[in-house]
Amino acid sequence: MGNIGYVQLLRTNGNFRNLWLASVISMLGEWFNTIALFFLILEYTGSEFLLGFLFTVRMISFAIFQPFIGLLADRYNRKTMMVITNIAQVFLALGFIFVDSASDVPWMIGLSGLMMLLHGTYMTAERAAIPNVVSPQNLTTANALDAASWSTALCVGALLGGVVVSYWGTDAAFIIDSATFALGTILLIPVKIKQNIGDDMKAPLFKTAFTNIKRGWLRVYTESRLLRIVFAKSSWNIAGGALAGVFLVLLGAETDGYGAAMGFGIFFFARGVGTGLGPIIARNVLKDESKWPGLIGKLVIVSGAFYIMASLTLEIHLLLTVILVLLAHAASGANWVLSTILTQRWVEDEMRGRVFSIDMLFMSIAFSISTSVAGYLVENHDLSISDGIMMFGSIMVLSGIMFTVWNPGNSIPAMQS
Repeated sequence: MGNIGYVQLLRTNGNFRNLWLASVISMLGEWFNTIALFFLILEYTGSEFLLGFLFTVRMISFAIFQPFIGLLADRYNRKTMMVITNIAQVFLALGFIFVDSASDVPWMIGLSGLMMLLHGTYMTAERAAIPNVVSPQNLTTANALDAASWSTALCVGALLGGVVVSYWGTDAAFIIDSATFALGTILLIPVKIKQNIGDDMKAPLFKTAFTNIKRGWLRVYTESRLLRIVFAKSSWNIAGGALAGVFLVLLGAETDGYGAAMGFGIFFFARGVGTGLGPIIARNVLKDESKWPGLIGKLVIVSGAFYIMASLTLEIHLLLTVILVLLAHAASGANWVLSTILTQRWVEDEMRGRVFSIDMLFMSIAFSISTSVAGYLVENHDLSISDGIMMFGSIMVLSGIMFTVWNPGNSIPAMQS
């Protein structure tokens, strides 16, 4: 692996620089949107279940078409896919301005799901495209920067989103979200992505769609080390969905002295800082790539342990809880970036979109199950925030242990040997 730095990569690689900037700016606006949606749900319905349901709808929408999205990312230019999804979201983001009562919440959640479907398309295309614009020796730097920047956008977007919603209202947040998609589109226009498209993609799309999607699944199934790695993100999200998608929101809503919108911003800021620090630390400390598969499960265990500790500090000190949440997400951020880099290294360009779509599908299903169960338990069984964080933190530790114990070996299919 090369020793190129973040600044040098951005300065010398214009294609990656624009791809990176477009992603960061669009994600910045996405968190303005998310904080505003949290606020509207609580303002109009006061329902904790609907907070979980919002995340469930968003993640199901993210997941449901992933097999087909992955096929498209291997068949068509990945930049074109990103541009189209951004343009659509410029207009869709403005639709939330018309929400003004509880009766609008169902279609608001549906619209958010549609935007998440488009975001899933963008994300799969972008993850598959990074090796198209970055040399193999610079993949670690590029992915660490991408993950850290996503996290920076999360913490800054969430915090500023909380400020904007508190002082100027939700409409301002939705307008800013729309503007970031427009700016992201402009940045993508000069990007050049040279990708290899396999011969199996030259036949008619719908005639060969099922066969080509199946090839993606077989590509994962026949390489045991890859089969394990595509479950890396879902091993965290099976509990992390509840923790990050329900309990952090409830913590924010009940933070004394700040107001709901600002409280959301504080805890999502901590989540973002942690998720950003994790990949940077991993890049500089975890340099032996052969140990990464074994470390991924241990990072899930560490993340869950920090959440368990956070559950014990809620009545003690806000800052201590925030720090523990930050540390939990530092571990999850390292899990994310290590598994992403391994997938990019192990999978050939012609198949990369389909493999990443499987990765995203498993992650989304795990997140959806986690948030819906958490929302139901809070709404219908009076599960407290501290007990919920303790419960799902423990589930996360168990999930990490199971992933660590699962060691299918390093078998590689004949085509890769």
